[in-house]
Amino acid sequence: MTVRWFGRRRKQRAEPIGEAEAYEHSYGDLNADVKVIKLPPRRPRDRDVLERGEVVRRAFLERLERRRGNAGPPGD
Repeated sequence: MTVRWFGRRRKQRAEPIGEAEAYEHSYGDLNADVKVIKLPPRRPRDRDVLERGEVVRRAFLERLERRRGNAGPPGD
């Protein structure tokens, strides 16, 4: 169910708007302080780096678990 505010219906767009148009809708016209740029595509992630990061993460979690296991009851 769509709620009407002041008797208006929401406009339906056929396609999404771009960054420049979204900025204009939010803040007004672009000025000299704002420049919209297109970033280059991200480079592919290195599988070896991801796997090593996962090994480090698991080792850290194991160390935390050991620390919790060796800790005495609170208040000692």
